[in-house]
Amino acid sequence: MASAATASFAPAPCGWHPEYISFPSGFAWGAATAAYQVEGGWNADGKGPNVWDTFTHQGGDRVFKNQTGDVACGSYTLWEEDLKCIKQLGLTHYRFSLSWSRLLPDGTTGFINQKGVDYYDKIIDDLLANGIVPMVTLYHFDLPQHLEDQGGWSSDAITEVFHNYAQFCFRTFGDRVKLWVTINEPYVVAKDGYEKGIVAPGIMEPGIGAYRTAHNMIKAHAKAWHSYDLLFRKKQHGLVSIALNSDWAEPLDSTCLADQEATKRYMAFCLDWFAEPIFISGDYPAIMKSQISVMSTKQGYLSSRLPEFTEEEKKMIKGTADFFALNYYTTRKVKHQENTCSEPSVSGDREAEQIVDDSWPFAAGSSWLAVVPWGLRRLLKYIKDTYNNPIIYITENGFSQSDPAPLDDTQRWKYFRLTLQEILKAVSLDDVHLKGYFVWSLLDNFEWTCGYSCRFGLFHVDFENPALPRVPYRSAIEYANVISNNGLTKSTEEL
Repeated sequence: MASAATASFAPAPCGWHPEYISFPSGFAWGAATAAYQVEGGWNADGKGPNVWDTFTHQGGDRVFKNQTGDVACGSYTLWEEDLKCIKQLGLTHYRFSLSWSRLLPDGTTGFINQKGVDYYDKIIDDLLANGIVPMVTLYHFDLPQHLEDQGGWSSDAITEVFHNYAQFCFRTFGDRVKLWVTINEPYVVAKDGYEKGIVAPGIMEPGIGAYRTAHNMIKAHAKAWHSYDLLFRKKQHGLVSIALNSDWAEPLDSTCLADQEATKRYMAFCLDWFAEPIFISGDYPAIMKSQISVMSTKQGYLSSRLPEFTEEEKKMIKGTADFFALNYYTTRKVKHQENTCSEPSVSGDREAEQIVDDSWPFAAGSSWLAVVPWGLRRLLKYIKDTYNNPIIYITENGFSQSDPAPLDDTQRWKYFRLTLQEILKAVSLDDVHLKGYFVWSLLDNFEWTCGYSCRFGLFHVDFENPALPRVPYRSAIEYANVISNNGLTKSTEEL
């Protein structure tokens, strides 16, 4: 691991000039959270259980120190404190997710929990009263347990259930919410939740589960988009998308054809898996289809393990996003890795090994998070060139600290500053149609299997104090300056 204090970044490309320090007028400055990670109140006021309630309560050291989100940041009762943080930053936008089972305890519209509706009504109304635009995510990993008991995302029936849930949310909150995200990071849900089983719901079905659940999430998203388009858009005038996470990837050996092809597969099995059908063709990337078909045959399957969309479904899926919502954290070098394993898996199908460059620093507290700001610029350019120059929002980007985290997080702010410089280059030099940037996260929170051991927040939360006080890190103060100036001033550049 490279030293975060001494490792250097790639030099700025030719054509970059320091005078490009302002972001476009009207640029969206945001921060993001997710319901299970911040709300707490896991069984309060009629909320039903979700898969993360179940996963964490089962113990077994699947989460750091068997920690849970039962209390988390206490945002269910401390929303006013969160709002103070948002106002202190001067955010123009705030992204949060709805707890599906807080609104619909069993996941269906058979019973609506009014106290859940009231809670989100207050958040939305308070944001708007303070001139802050809400971006609302319908599903951020916390599937109602009742639905998981019926097969969850593995069941074809989930697409219509999600469609009904989305309609309920559009009908209930859409008069005020104009930016919607249907599903957050379907790649993570599919691969880690239903292939590797390392996150909720903890299903291990290698080589099959991820493809089946991704298939259903894509169809569920498309149905929700069409529902909004047909029933709500004319009156509500909002936009709907899906948040896709992706690394940037480059060949380990740029002169090696095998590594070049492996890099294409790496992107196809990550970002393009979802973006290709939704933004371009209604179907999976050709390279992905051929890889899985060949591997399935080698492993004795009579047909490909990748489900197929019908022609009608392809037409339904194609073009179902009004903007490109991107979550970016890191970059990888990639080399070809031949799959000789008889057991199916997504990584085996991909035949691409990911490698971290020794020169890259790492964010403290996250062994996977190599800090590569220029990778974000290149990924944005890739999205522009591959997906017809869409409007893009960076809906998550951030850097962790290990616990205990210093309030004077100078090194972490340097990572943010370098990232913002690369984003400016993407806008000013590459003509990327970037409309906004959301830091992950507003608050230190429950970071899934890491529990509270790594901290991504702009605000420190003292989880040992029952009052759960929020205190700004230096990054929060510096980010507020960037927002106030709509760009990087001399003082922030010289930090």
